[in-house]
Amino acid sequence: MAKYVIKRVAYGVVTLFVLVSLTFFMQQLLPGDPFVGEKNLPEATMEALYAKYGLDKPVWMQYFIYLGNVLHGDLGISLQNDRPVTTVIGESFVVSFDVGIRAILFAFILGVVLGTLAAIKRGTAVDTICMLVALVGVSVPSFIVASLLQYYLGMRITMALGTPVFATTGWDGLNSKILPVFALGFSSLAQISRLTRTSMLDVLGQDYIKTAKAKGLSQPAIIWKHALRNSVTPVVTVLGPIAAGVLTGGFVVENIFSIPGMGRYFVQSIQNLDYTMISGTTIFYGAFLILANLVVDLVYGVIDPRVKLQEG
Repeated sequence: MAKYVIKRVAYGVVTLFVLVSLTFFMQQLLPGDPFVGEKNLPEATMEALYAKYGLDKPVWMQYFIYLGNVLHGDLGISLQNDRPVTTVIGESFVVSFDVGIRAILFAFILGVVLGTLAAIKRGTAVDTICMLVALVGVSVPSFIVASLLQYYLGMRITMALGTPVFATTGWDGLNSKILPVFALGFSSLAQISRLTRTSMLDVLGQDYIKTAKAKGLSQPAIIWKHALRNSVTPVVTVLGPIAAGVLTGGFVVENIFSIPGMGRYFVQSIQNLDYTMISGTTIFYGAFLILANLVVDLVYGVIDPRVKLQEG
């Protein structure tokens, strides 16, 4: 396992290097200037700003200076708010992590429940309804779900009742977290429920399940004690991609609900041509996703002894 982990970490470092390089050079192609915006600054002020942030140097020199700083854990200073990028990321990631974990837990728990229920009630109206919900989840983008929830459950219900039921902005109370978590986790819920249904149907057809039935065990006991763990195991393999989907979906959802997380800062940094913030956030997201996928692979190997991690 040690060789496998070392190999994955090495691949991760190479991936991060490519990601950093591509991000650095691609953002140089963005039209506009990070210091101009809607205001006309004196030429001397512009030159001072460029010199302060090292933007007066050739691009290739900026690149190598930036790589050296990254290796020392320095992601630079935000061009827009003049604060260390690591500080901004540290403050906003706490919020994004809270949003993401809640969305993943919501999707995992409810997705497994719906998938299991659909498998047990295969061919019935319950199965059809569960799979229709899953179909909607994989078909409708998170930003549309978020906008619909914000309009109908946030604004229309408030107008009808005369009092707010769900908050449509912010991240300060339970009622402000329900809609964003649902919008962000709905697509993942759909994926998990479909995968759980397929896996559960396969498990229910195994010989040891038939033996348990022959011994007189009730269906709830068979599902809970024998079928559920084996049917959920394949779901763990998609938690890495689901985490990636939740992170990228958070870019839009956090902006729609005005949540002060990394996704919102990332979108704003692109709009404002904040090069250091764009690069720093990209590096952080890349490292986080690489680590998340490695952890998922290791956990999968632990919960399913039949899986052997490849060391070659």
